[in-house]
Amino acid sequence: MNDFKFALRQFQKSPGFAATVILTISLGIGANTAIFTLVHAILLQSLPVSHPVSLYRIGDLDDCCVTGGYENDNGDFDLFSYALYRQFQDTTPEFEQLAAFQSGQNMMNVRVGNTKAKAERTEYVSGNYFSTFGLGAYAGRLLQPSDDVPGAAPVAVLSYAGWRASHAGDRSVIGSTFFVQSHPVTIVGIAPPGFFGDRVNDSPPALWIPLNAEPVLEGETSILKQPGSHWLYVLGRLKLGVSTVALQSKISAILRQWLATQPMYTTNGGDKEIPKQHVVITRAGGGIQNLQQETGDGLHLLTWISALVLLVACANIANLLLARGTSRRAETSIRTALGAARSVLIRQMLLESVILAVAGGVIGIAIAYLGARTILNLAFPGATQLPVHASPSPFVVGFAFLLSLFTGIVFGIVPAWIASHSDPAEALRGLNRSTGDRGHLPQKAFIVVQATVSLVLLVGAGLMTKTLRNLEQQNFGIVTANRYVIHIDPMGAGYNVKTIGAFNERLEQEFSALPGVKSVGIALYSALEGNNWGEGVFVQGHPAPGSEEHNGSSWDRVSPHFFETIGQPVLRGRGLTEQDTATSQRVAVVNQAFVKKFFPKEDPMGRHFGNMDQKYAGDYEIVGIVADAKYNNPRVEFRPMYFRPLTQFNQNFKEQQMEIAESRSLFPNSITVQFVGDAAALESVVRRTLANINPDLTVVSFKSLDYQVADNFNSERLIARLTGLFGLLALVLASVGLYGITAYSVARRTGEIGVRMALGANRTNVVIMVLRTALLLVGVGLALGIPIALLGGRLMRSQLYGVHAYDPLTLFIAVVALGASAAFAGFIPARRAASIEPMKALRIE
Repeated sequence: MNDFKFALRQFQKSPGFAATVILTISLGIGANTAIFTLVHAILLQSLPVSHPVSLYRIGDLDDCCVTGGYENDNGDFDLFSYALYRQFQDTTPEFEQLAAFQSGQNMMNVRVGNTKAKAERTEYVSGNYFSTFGLGAYAGRLLQPSDDVPGAAPVAVLSYAGWRASHAGDRSVIGSTFFVQSHPVTIVGIAPPGFFGDRVNDSPPALWIPLNAEPVLEGETSILKQPGSHWLYVLGRLKLGVSTVALQSKISAILRQWLATQPMYTTNGGDKEIPKQHVVITRAGGGIQNLQQETGDGLHLLTWISALVLLVACANIANLLLARGTSRRAETSIRTALGAARSVLIRQMLLESVILAVAGGVIGIAIAYLGARTILNLAFPGATQLPVHASPSPFVVGFAFLLSLFTGIVFGIVPAWIASHSDPAEALRGLNRSTGDRGHLPQKAFIVVQATVSLVLLVGAGLMTKTLRNLEQQNFGIVTANRYVIHIDPMGAGYNVKTIGAFNERLEQEFSALPGVKSVGIALYSALEGNNWGEGVFVQGHPAPGSEEHNGSSWDRVSPHFFETIGQPVLRGRGLTEQDTATSQRVAVVNQAFVKKFFPKEDPMGRHFGNMDQKYAGDYEIVGIVADAKYNNPRVEFRPMYFRPLTQFNQNFKEQQMEIAESRSLFPNSITVQFVGDAAALESVVRRTLANINPDLTVVSFKSLDYQVADNFNSERLIARLTGLFGLLALVLASVGLYGITAYSVARRTGEIGVRMALGANRTNVVIMVLRTALLLVGVGLALGIPIALLGGRLMRSQLYGVHAYDPLTLFIAVVALGASAAFAGFIPARRAASIEPMKALRIE
């Protein structure tokens, strides 16, 4: 307690020193705690379910959402049809329970009573979904296997967050009827608080619906009974003592046996691919790892960056403590001469550093809370009911406390040890009579470390900033200015295959007549919204591609003025027109990448191709070629793509699965308008127009095309901004550290400088002498930092786009920024040294 009181008195004597140390450590601890809060919440947290350690998933990759044929070139199966799920369920007694659930999620029209319909996020799940997780209802009951049988009345479970947000916690919704996709569905219960679903997601489902309700809600476009439609993840609770290795081999064998019975996997040489098909059994206590896989690399990178910032902060603190310890050498020498034990001196000084570190850690937790909230807003803009919380958990708070304690001990022990080893005789001699600076190598070493790490962080920030700029400013092949995208769900409003054509026609007429609208493009999906449809292409007159040939192509359905609306020019032939009707020749417009892949040495105009199978190779006639544009992944090269009219239904398909896919493609999900005027006014007009067409037709989302494109780069934007912030913070800390050590050196060498000036040295000589010492330290840091920064660039290659890991311009700018900051930080005390009056300096001793 006496040591504690002594430490507080020391802080009162030097409040500036204490405040600087606390602020420095709080920034370092705060940055690390904020990042660790997200790492813990996203990468390390288990689902809030019973015994998550016993949950295992059949599959290991994030493949979404509905696919047919073989999924991956290496034979790794991760998605399964309903029929295949039931096969696993019947043949794997190693699982206590085995549940299936939708790999993606739906936005469905939900109406309660006479209220206006609202778009809600839903997920189809098996009847044993909640019991597999070991969950109980908050109110009512959860889904049961009896709810998930053909002919059962459709029911649903509300999420707790959705119940609170949309229904104000009204328990009377239990037992009430909601109209989902215009079909009555009974709400049987509310899921427990904290359960957000089977994965960490920025928009978790509001409703869980049994799988066997899918044919009722989807009607003629149902895929539940299609054995070739793989759209389900499978997860189960493993019995105690079961070997996952043996189970993995068993399920892989079951998969291969099942595939051999399905014609779609054995035709066109597909039977040769069956032997390499397999599954991977993975732990699923953290849920399906979609978000973890998407953000894992970025979070790990930010963890290393924040750790480097903490290293710079700690080096700064160590320098401050060393300077303070050196300035107290007279005091410690006198105390030692009067009989104070060195262990007591070390304990007192170490306690001071620990108190400062813990105080900085407490403030750092507050900074971490604000920082984590800011990072979440950057990472998930517009997210609702996000299951990742910015509040540091007790585990994270414990991490921050231990980190603070560790920092205080490690970076306080060396200064305390050096200061306690003062020679008592020095108390009777002047301590500032120095003509050299060789006795402070630890302080110089810390400055070198700060300069080295700061350069590495600045280079990393530069690379990520250039990556973001390259992504955002690349040629997408479309025009985004004054374009707005409205997402809708016609199927949810009650339209079917027979009525969708008239709806599409009216939709284009109504929107084209709106004031300020220059053109309207309706599509199955719009550019860069994160959607993609694709199948294999078979060209008439070409041999059928082998099983190992990559003949896939993306495709979309669009209205006649779609290309004009998004600024994708027609290069040859024509675009789609009103003359492309249901009874006219089936046509397609292809992009340049399609021509390059399938007609590298031929003229594609007038040629025919088809999809799904070689027997359909004559289905579509190529009538035009459009410029390449990016529709799905802006990080990859232009994909082969073709466009079909919304008006033409291919009746050649005989397989039911193909008919269903063809039917689903007729329903547009996006309207893109080119509009000149106030966007806020447009949104209200859009909602009113849709309501006039059909009151049940809801706006799923309304956004500018600029925003939709920018939404693809949230992760890169987050990393670029944080690396830039951390780099700037490291630069400031390094500059402050350099200023502090240079100022301290000037103060300690006041007498020496006075003698030099008395003997004829001018002010310029003094400035150069002081500045040379400071810049030499930074120069050593740069010499060490440049190869480390180049190595760091190589390690970051997976995060970079359009920039080389060894970017000379970025490195040059970082070196100049650090050099300029060092020169400025060193010039201030150098100028102060040059203003010393020789006689006053000589009297100091």
